[in-house]
Amino acid sequence: MTALTRRRTLGLMIAAGLAAPALARAQGGPDRNASGFTMQRWQDHFDSLGQGVIVCDTRSRALHFWSGDGQTHRIYPTSVPLSEELTKRGRTQIVRKVEGPSWTPTASMMERFPHYRPMGPGPDNPLGTHAMYLSWPAYLIHGTHDTRKIGRLSSDGCIGLYNEKIEELFAMSPVGTQVRII
Repeated sequence: MTALTRRRTLGLMIAAGLAAPALARAQGGPDRNASGFTMQRWQDHFDSLGQGVIVCDTRSRALHFWSGDGQTHRIYPTSVPLSEELTKRGRTQIVRKVEGPSWTPTASMMERFPHYRPMGPGPDNPLGTHAMYLSWPAYLIHGTHDTRKIGRLSSDGCIGLYNEKIEELFAMSPVGTQVRII
């Protein structure tokens, strides 16, 4: 029988996923969602459901969706903006939806990453398979080809979801869906 040394115990905790939040904090990384997750109620953010509502909680890195009839509630893990300066908060709405979006880097991205170039739809597109444009210029809820970003501070302002989750949300969220980013 193998003795449970400190190193072996830590290895078992890592394998089980139990040490990840502590290790992330110790290494200066973001906390995992489970420890900071906050349930949301649509009534705390909107007067009515209208065609549907979305609450993007940047602190717990979760997007909450309620359908217009109140019968459907979904919660999705998200990527969120890298910094407070890139985070826009408040009320907006979905004004346009695109399946197979093209991506154009913003001016601030081009300053930081001059090698970035616009990209058409495809597997390497940073907007993933679907994009929902908000009434704020250059702010979207979209998919991502880089699944490592979900649950992390990783975007330049947008809210990112796994491609299969944005496809689901895209189908349920009509243009006019109310959005609040908190």
